[in-house]
Amino acid sequence: MAVPRNSLRAFLTHARGALRSAIETSQKITFVIGNESADLDSMSCSILYAYLRSMSPPKNAFSPLYVPITNIPSSDIQLRPEYLAVFKHTNIESKHLITLDDLPALSDIQSKLAPENTKWILVDHNALQGQLGKIYAERVAGVIDHHDDEKKVPEDTGDEPRIIERCGSCTSLVANYCQPSWDMASASALSSGAAHAQGDSMSNDAAFVKRWDADIAQLGLASILIDTADLNDENKTTEHDRNAVEYLEAKIMLCPPLAASFNRASFYKEIDAAKKDIGSLKLQDILRKDYKQWDQGGRKLGVSSVVKPIEFLQKKAGDEASAQASDAFLQALNEFARERELDMFSLMTTSSGADGQFQRELLLWAFNDGAVSAAKMFATNSKDELGLEDWQGSDDIDSKSEWRKTWWQRQVQHSRKRVAPLLREAMP
Repeated sequence: MAVPRNSLRAFLTHARGALRSAIETSQKITFVIGNESADLDSMSCSILYAYLRSMSPPKNAFSPLYVPITNIPSSDIQLRPEYLAVFKHTNIESKHLITLDDLPALSDIQSKLAPENTKWILVDHNALQGQLGKIYAERVAGVIDHHDDEKKVPEDTGDEPRIIERCGSCTSLVANYCQPSWDMASASALSSGAAHAQGDSMSNDAAFVKRWDADIAQLGLASILIDTADLNDENKTTEHDRNAVEYLEAKIMLCPPLAASFNRASFYKEIDAAKKDIGSLKLQDILRKDYKQWDQGGRKLGVSSVVKPIEFLQKKAGDEASAQASDAFLQALNEFARERELDMFSLMTTSSGADGQFQRELLLWAFNDGAVSAAKMFATNSKDELGLEDWQGSDDIDSKSEWRKTWWQRQVQHSRKRVAPLLREAMP
C-alpha cells in the first residue's frame, strides 16, 4: 500500500518513525542511500527517490515505505552550509534528515536490522562501501547513478531500476525516472482531497499539493544546478539535466506563491555561495566535508574534494597551527590520511584563477611501497588525459616507501567521477 501523499517534512517524520518501528519489531524495510561524501546531490536524490517511490511503490515492493538515509552522522550536517540554504526553500530543517545516527550502532546493527529484512537502493553511487557494504552489499536491489559502473549491482533488479548513465547530476536521473509516478501521485492527491484530510488550513487542495510539489522540486533543482553550474558547464550538462530542470521548474511555476518571485539564476547563486562558504570550518572538517573512500585490492584509497585552492588550505593550516603554512598543510594532510589508515590519498580542488577561469589542482600521496607503484602508474597513464602539469611550489617526495606530487589538472572537465576510477585502476 502506498504511503498517503503529504509534505516532505511529514514524510521524513513518518519515515523516521517507521525505521524505529522496523528496528524494534524486525519488520521489512527498504533504504535509499547516497554515497558517503553526502554532497547535495546524494542527499537530495535519496530523499527525492524515497519520497516519490513511497507514494507510488511497485506492486510487489519489498516494503511500502522507502526510507532515505543521508550517509553521514548528524553532526556532519553542520559542515554542509549548502544544505541549510536549500532547506529554507523546502520547509524542512536539519533535524528532519535521517542519518547514520538513526541506524543501530555497527556493533549490533545485524541483530537489530537483519540483512534479510532489508533492501537497499543506491543513488549517486553503485557500490555500497564501508561497514554497511560489508554487511548489506548482497541486499542491494536497485541503483540510479552517474559514476562508472563498478559491477557490484545485479544486472536484474526486478521492479527497481538499474540506471547508470552519464550526466551532471544523479538527481536528474532520479527526477526523470520518477516523473510518471510523481504526476500520478499529485493527480491522485488532488482527486482524493488529501490536503483537507490532513486538516490543513490552506484554501484548497490544489494549492496545498502544488506547494508540496514545489518544495521537493526545489530540493532536486538545487543539486542539479550546483552540479552543472546552472546548466552552463558544457563538460557536465547533458539532456538528462536539461530535461529534469525543465520539469522541476514547471512544478515550481505551478505554485502561485512561488511562481511570481522564483528566479533560477538567483536561486543557483544563493546555493552556490553557501556551498563555497567554508572559511569558518577547520581544515580537518574541510577535508572530510566531501570525502569518499574505496577498498581496492586490499588497499584503501581516499579522495577529498574541496571548493577552494591549495593556497587557501595552506594559509588555513598555518593559521590553525601557528606554523609555516606549507609545512602545516602537509602535516594536516598526513594526519587526515593516517587516521583513516589510507594507503593512498588524493586532494582535488576547484577554484577560479585571477582571470576568472575555472581551474583544478590535484595532489596525490602514497604511503607505502605498493601504493607508490600505483601512484606512479596513475601519473604515467593519466598525465595526458587529465592534462597534468607540475604545480608551482610543489614539495614532492619520491622514494620507495613514500611518494607525493601535486599538479595543475588542465583538463578541467574531469571531476572525481573520472579521477577516482583512474586511481582505482592503477591500484593492484
